[in-house]
Amino acid sequence: MTESITVNGTTRTYEVVGEVTGRPARSLVLVFHGSKQTGAKHRKFTGGAYDALADGGDTVVVYPDGHKGNWNDARRESAFPARMENADDVGFTRALIDKLTRTHDIDPTRVYAAGYSNGGQFVMRLAHEAPDLIAGAAVIAATMPAPESFLLAGAPPARLPIVLVHGTEDPIVGYSRTEMTWWARKLFKVGGRTLTAPETAAYFAHRNGITAPPVSVRLPASDRATSVERTEYRQPGHPPVTLYTVHGGGHTVPGPVNAPRVVGRTNHDINVARLVAALDERSQA
Repeated sequence: MTESITVNGTTRTYEVVGEVTGRPARSLVLVFHGSKQTGAKHRKFTGGAYDALADGGDTVVVYPDGHKGNWNDARRESAFPARMENADDVGFTRALIDKLTRTHDIDPTRVYAAGYSNGGQFVMRLAHEAPDLIAGAAVIAATMPAPESFLLAGAPPARLPIVLVHGTEDPIVGYSRTEMTWWARKLFKVGGRTLTAPETAAYFAHRNGITAPPVSVRLPASDRATSVERTEYRQPGHPPVTLYTVHGGGHTVPGPVNAPRVVGRTNHDINVARLVAALDERSQA
């Protein structure tokens, strides 16, 4: 069911998965959709994979709706309404957490953000502008803006565990490219340069103070179309950064259902929702 909250005079909407009553001090997972989606559309796009996290009553999952189909990310060249109208999405996120802390007994120290594409860009904005709001983040099919294209360049480090997931055959946000294709820039009203996916992982590792070299391992593959390589940046006393490279994967969210083939292949060997759940498990260990 769609619910609403007023933020600075603007009504914002969202969907909640999880009963009002449940275990005390529950975790909260905020799922930020991609461009031209809504929370409900992204919920369908991912086959309800995140919904399963609410089973058992220890987690509440929320699908917020962006402003006119987008999130106000920190890419300097973004030109969609959320950016041009300066939607207060950070304020929306803060208000959501405050409200759910009261209504659903959320532990505000157990809030995790997962974002896909433009939603992933917004999660990276949260990690720089309001890291106090989240205990960890998952960024899917999005790469860090280059310094000259990032509105928050120079933000002080805030160490958070980060999971990154990216397909090598992503036709929209290239795994190894630093610019989107011309048609994607025009369609999604974005521009500017970004880091590559491996560079994005190295950026967050450096931000977390990790100096140890990364360790990579290939995970077992269930088909020939895609496979997953996990690259971990770990060092005692520092939050980890993990990059899941989906070889052969597209602009998709690995999990139980296939995305439309126009955005590429979907891997089923990993489940992004479970990777988000693991962020909380590590913090509670």
